[in-house]
Amino acid sequence: MGNVTELTFTRCRTRFIRGVLLCLFFGLAGCDQPPRADVSLGLSAGPVTLDPRFATDAVATRLNRLLYARLVDFDEALAPTPALAKWVRLGQLHYRFHLDEDRDTFHDGATLTAADVVATYESILDKATGSPHRGSLTNVASISAASEDSVDFHLHKPDPLFPGKLVVGILPAELIRSSHPFNERPVGSGPFEFQSWSGENRVRMTRRRDGAVVDVLKIQEPTTRVLKLLRGEVDLIQSDVAPEVVGWLSAKPGVKVSRAQGTRFSYVGFNLEDPVVGKFEVRQAIAHALDRDAIVQHVFKAGARPASALLVPTHWAGHSGLVPIKHDLAEAKRLLAKAGYGEGLEIVYKTSADPFRIRIASIIQAQLKAAGITVKVQSHDWGTFFGDVKAGRFQMYSLAWVGIKMPDIFRYVFHSDSVPPKGANRGRYRDERTDELIEQAESTSDLDAQAAHYRALQARLLETLPYVPLWYEDNFYAAQDHVRGYRLTADGNYDGLLTISTSR
Repeated sequence: MGNVTELTFTRCRTRFIRGVLLCLFFGLAGCDQPPRADVSLGLSAGPVTLDPRFATDAVATRLNRLLYARLVDFDEALAPTPALAKWVRLGQLHYRFHLDEDRDTFHDGATLTAADVVATYESILDKATGSPHRGSLTNVASISAASEDSVDFHLHKPDPLFPGKLVVGILPAELIRSSHPFNERPVGSGPFEFQSWSGENRVRMTRRRDGAVVDVLKIQEPTTRVLKLLRGEVDLIQSDVAPEVVGWLSAKPGVKVSRAQGTRFSYVGFNLEDPVVGKFEVRQAIAHALDRDAIVQHVFKAGARPASALLVPTHWAGHSGLVPIKHDLAEAKRLLAKAGYGEGLEIVYKTSADPFRIRIASIIQAQLKAAGITVKVQSHDWGTFFGDVKAGRFQMYSLAWVGIKMPDIFRYVFHSDSVPPKGANRGRYRDERTDELIEQAESTSDLDAQAAHYRALQARLLETLPYVPLWYEDNFYAAQDHVRGYRLTADGNYDGLLTISTSR
């Protein structure tokens, strides 16, 4: 790595650690300690809604899976597996789901039946509801209760992956009909029962099996979150802390740190209608100018893995044979010259105002400078930044896909028909071969053939570079020594709260 990039690493790391130490020395003012629960988890954000029909943000999705039971979950290879129900395929267009006999009741004591499943999914499919999950279920022609314990789904066209789309938590039909405010007062049948939601900052739940009280606390500033852990004001924190601080915490007495490989996929995206980055050779040059291995080593402290595709290689439709893009400054300069930019060029790169993401942007800026690309970094608050990305107001940007399990994400992100507002093809990528591979994968009923189509698709995306893949980030948690039994998952959910205990 060049001296400029090394200097960037060093300066960013020094500033961050200095800030933590200053806060430790002077203490925190005006930070109210929440009421003591049996277990408290500190996170960088709170949920947007506790109604699973509307939840799209990571925190809400992860909390809702604790509050509500769902028909289907995923195994370690991210293939659909039964949760609340087992299923049989009675025909190309007909699935029947049988509810488990020993299923839990709703938190208000009502029995969960097939009628509740029907009401939940009919509500999602109702345009008037405005559920963002409706788009993934438009293939459903009808839903009906075959009995009190079984539900029939009829489809418009065959879809062997259909069960994996039934992951929304089940709500009581009677409360749906009475317009109950699930977004603020959830009633589900999950392993946790809702107690209260204190503004944006605290969700309190009770674990049904033993009555343990769990607080999930929004502590947005990472330094504050770390200090609250050290002072015993929270029992554990998960992810969204700079990697060097994770290493620093590992050496602190009374704190234990655990890591696990994750599926969070980070990438650089481009506006392909832009006259500069719309040129394939420019995107190739950027890909070769980026030294991802150096960022993984120096910034993530080996807490990430270089990526070549959106799906992790261990996914059932993942592609383990893709050759990573090689860091090659000479090749980057050659490609720029071929594109007509032998004297260099300037690109605007947008990112969020998160301090760690700004650090990454600064390092990418230095690496591209070495290839002759001047990068102007623009950081904005999350709402402004994400609004610009969705509207196509960018030249180059960086984001991450979190918790991806189903390969139908490829239609949503890369198909020519998925330009916003119809989908998340925010870079306006249009490629006939990509569309063809997506449609071939969706039209086959054989899962092995479908996986082969998706692997060919991922190879095509690496060839055409609508995204430059960066890395898969690890998950971690840091906890007080008295915490026992918390387990990390690849998708970063909070299921560890099911098994957590404390010896306090």
